[in-house]
Amino acid sequence: MNEVQEKDHFWYYIAGVVVAVIVTLAMVKNSEHEKYATAAKAIAEDPVNSAYKHDVP
Repeated sequence: MNEVQEKDHFWYYIAGVVVAVIVTLAMVKNSEHEKYATAAKAIAEDPVNSAYKHDVP
């Protein structure tokens, strides 16, 4: 009776999913940063371009 036991790769699958989620979140965060660059530039030039009211005298 020479049975070969197959290794369980459960934790490797879990680690792969975690890494994939982290990479996906980082990619989304980077793409969202570039999305608002033109708005930030316009607000830096003239604060009136902001959608928020600044009542500071």
